[in-house]
Amino acid sequence: MSKTKATKTVVKTKEVKAKGRPSNPESARQKRIAERNEKREAGLLKRGRPSVAGSKRQAVLAAREAKKAAGIEIKRGRPKVEKVEEATEVSE
Repeated sequence: MSKTKATKTVVKTKEVKAKGRPSNPESARQKRIAERNEKREAGLLKRGRPSVAGSKRQAVLAAREAKKAAGIEIKRGRPKVEKVEEATEVSE
């Protein structure tokens, strides 16, 4: 026969106050933050610099996407160049 002990656990709780400085929901900054959050949820928040549809960069990106869709391999960066060592004679 095994002996078992009954254990009693006591949980103590404390009332926790909010940390930090309280925010004023009517301040201009809080209104801007709330407006930005609403736009973010609606998907209307635009970030960064807008792209120009007819720019050269957009044409390059479109050409790259067309090549990718056609299954053409796109190489990145500068082409590798084989380095050729020249034989030098040492004269004394």
